[in-house]
Amino acid sequence: MSEWEYNTPGIADDCFIRDEVPMTKEEVRAVLLSKLRLKKNQVVYDIGAGSGSVAIEMALVLKKGKVYALERKKKALNLIKKNVIKFNINNIEIIAAEAPAGIDALPGADRIFIGGSGGQLVAILEAADQKLKDTGRIVLTAVTINTLTAAVQTLEKLDYDLDIVNIAVTRTKKISDYQMFKALNPVYVISAQKKL
Repeated sequence: MSEWEYNTPGIADDCFIRDEVPMTKEEVRAVLLSKLRLKKNQVVYDIGAGSGSVAIEMALVLKKGKVYALERKKKALNLIKKNVIKFNINNIEIIAAEAPAGIDALPGADRIFIGGSGGQLVAILEAADQKLKDTGRIVLTAVTINTLTAAVQTLEKLDYDLDIVNIAVTRTKKISDYQMFKALNPVYVISAQKKL
């Protein structure tokens, strides 16, 4: 039985084993899933998979498909393994490699999510473009203007149609007898569709 009993995306953050590895927050994950436009039998990559939260959300939607979770950091790789076991997922393959080099050995992809790039975003996008099928989509997140700018410039050069949204989440937090609002860092979600 899976840790998440619902059919909707946006698994609660506290369901995941996190440690100190950065994790895409549940509200952002829900938007990512909608922007990825997943189908049950697709092949998808999660590049810079971190804690594995996005890979797990994708795997739950795909059912008959396959997720390749690419991660270079040992601590994060261990977290992904723990979360895969916790959620009883059997369609994620964890790849211990640094992108873009680790992308070469993977099969062609229907969808690619880039959550982390380790400073190699342009090279990762170029490698992803080579592996993406003709009807494929790339979705990535950016929390800095530098990442946003590099992503837009590279994807436009590679001839993709872009859709960019900014997600600014504010959650309530109980302080004494009051419910206060606390803002999370805003996140840009860049969706890129291959032009035919």
